[in-house]
This record gives sequence, C-alpha cells and structure tokens, in this order.
Amino acid sequence: MNNEKKRIAILGSTGSIGTQALQVIAAHADEYEVYALTANNNADLLIQQARTFQPEAVVIANEAHYNKVKEALAELPIKVFTGADALCEVVSMSPVDVVLASLVGYAGLRPTMAAIRAGKTIALANKETLVVAGELITALANEYRVPVLPVDSEHSAIFQCLVGEPDDAVEKIILTASGGPFRTWTKEQLAHATSAQALRHPNWDMGAKVTIDSASMMNKGFEVMEARWLFGIRPEDIQVIVHPQSVVHSMVQYVDGSIKAQLGCPDMRLPIQYAFSYPRRLTSDFPRVDFAQLGSLTFEAPDPVRFPNLALAFDAIRRGGNMPCILNAANEVCVDAFLHDRVGFLQMSDINAEVMGRVPFIEHPTYEDYVETDRIARDLARQIVNSKSSNRQ
Repeated sequence: MNNEKKRIAILGSTGSIGTQALQVIAAHADEYEVYALTANNNADLLIQQARTFQPEAVVIANEAHYNKVKEALAELPIKVFTGADALCEVVSMSPVDVVLASLVGYAGLRPTMAAIRAGKTIALANKETLVVAGELITALANEYRVPVLPVDSEHSAIFQCLVGEPDDAVEKIILTASGGPFRTWTKEQLAHATSAQALRHPNWDMGAKVTIDSASMMNKGFEVMEARWLFGIRPEDIQVIVHPQSVVHSMVQYVDGSIKAQLGCPDMRLPIQYAFSYPRRLTSDFPRVDFAQLGSLTFEAPDPVRFPNLALAFDAIRRGGNMPCILNAANEVCVDAFLHDRVGFLQMSDINAEVMGRVPFIEHPTYEDYVETDRIARDLARQIVNSKSSNRQ
C-alpha cells in the first residue's frame, strides 16, 4: 500500500474529462489529492470544485473572471492565478506528481510541454497535443524521460493490451469507432444535419467539441494520429473499424495472428482511473458488461464517402510535418462554426480539405512553426467560413 498520495493537477477541470477525474479522485481519496485545478471560462464550477477539493492553486485562464474567482475563494488558503502563462506555472510546481491534460484543442499544447519539461507524469486526454505536434512531444517526453499515459478510452485499451508484450510482436492496431449519431444517415440527410442532432451521441457523454468530431469521424482520425505517436506505429498499421456498441474499446493484432481486445462499459472514468493508478488496478463501482443482456457485438467498415474527415486525417499523418497541425486548426474553426449554425455538417470536411491544400507545408517544423501554422490555418478557415456563412443567409 502506497501511503503517499499522488498529487494531481487537472488542466481543464470543468470539462467532461476533468469533472469525471474529480469523481475518481473523490472515490479514492486515500490514493489521490488535487493539487491544482484550471479552467478557461467556467468560473462558477471552478469555484465550486475548489471549495470541495481544497487544492493548493487554481487558475482561471480568462482574466475577465479573475476577480470573481479570487473574491469567492478569499477566505480559503488557495492561491488564485490567471492567464495562459499561469497554466504552465502551476503544472511545473514541484509537489505535482501527475498532470491530467484535458484542455480542449490546441490550447493544451503549451502547458503540456511545460509539464513534461518539469518532469511530471502526463495523463493525456487532450489528443490535439499529439495531433498538432506529435513528433515534438514524443521527442520531449523521451528527452525528459516522462511517461505519457493515454486517457482516451481507445488508447487506454491499446495500452492495456500491450502490457507485457514485446514491441516487435505487434502487427497492427485496430481502433474502434462508435460511428456516432449519424452512422446510418445518408449523405443527403447529412447535408441537413443540425448541431443539436450531432450532439446527441448514442453511447458517450463528452464535451461539445469531441462529440461533433465523433459525429464527423474527425475524432477517430485524430485518434489515429495520437496512436501513431503514443505507440510508435506506422499509419498503415492502424485500422479503424466501426463498432456501434462501444464495448470493445480497441484491439491489438500480433504477428502470430492473435488479437487482444480490451472491453468495458462506455465510461470514461475507467481509463482515467487506470492512467492515475498504472501499473496498479484499483477497485471501482463502475458498470460491468453483462454479455447475456448485450446479446451481440457488431463491426463494420467506416464509410469515407459520407465521412471524409477520416481520410483527411490519414492523409495528414502520412504527409507529416505541419499538415496535422493545419488540419486541427481548420477543424477547430469548423466545429465552432457548425455549433453556431454558420456552416453545414458536410461543409466542415470541405473546408478542412481546402485549408490543407492552401497553407504552406513544412516538413520539419519547430515549435514556432507550429504556432505560426496554427495562426495561418485558423485565419484562412475563418475566411472560408465567413464566405460560406454569408451564402447560407
């Protein structure tokens, strides 16, 4: 029994992953304690979380909410910080053992890099960090000898299947996808899909950005990129298969033809807890799979005609360089526009493809190149969105 609690800093504590991570910590208060909590805009929930978990520090990234958070926690011995730089500072604090990187999108890159440089174990829920700068992050983690433990359910599944197996035994990785709410829709129906419909995911409770990406299959494309860097595997050795029940979270096929799969009910608390406890397994009251009640598990190939984002992602990772960064930036703009009814569902992949074709390609980008690429790609995507948005009105 480890008598010393792991001190955890949560980047993005008010989001879907962050709130579920706090449930895991609360259920295992003898194992973990919260050292720092951060949020971007949700000051009210951050205040509530801080009062409940009494962290050493909180960060509200949006400076407009700083006074509200500061005053609400004034009677407590909690340090309150604000601004993007503060995210990098709190994850670097010496008492922190594990940083849960669960910020949404590109915003997670810089603080994750700061945590790696500070030698912290990374529990990675922000897939865009590896999508945007996988080569950079992998090299940095190797340089500082920092473990990067996956929190995405699919990558946690692969990680669990690989435990105890030699590196040269892997033939391919099989990532499962739920197919999202539009799995059976025709292309004509997809042309009229609304954001409200896209947000009704059949299996998972996730934030808006990830839920829209799941509906468009972009989320699976990003997971292919993430798997490529997490497990050091070639894109051509990664297969995506649609599995509507979301019980088989992913599989690994070995050179002898055998396949290992990790199964469980669709509950993000399980991979979060495993990332925190690895290599141990802690007890939980999470739902269990009842195979008799489940009846059957089904699998089908993804459709690149109805969901072209998956093909764009494979193209981006094969080309490498700053191309995944370009795709990510364009996609973040597109998802935001779709959520605000400024572009249609199918237009998102059209815009992504156009931006990929127009932003200058850099084969071996530096961090500064990634920052500039992100800016250029976003600006271009916004211009295209604005033109399409005006045509919709």
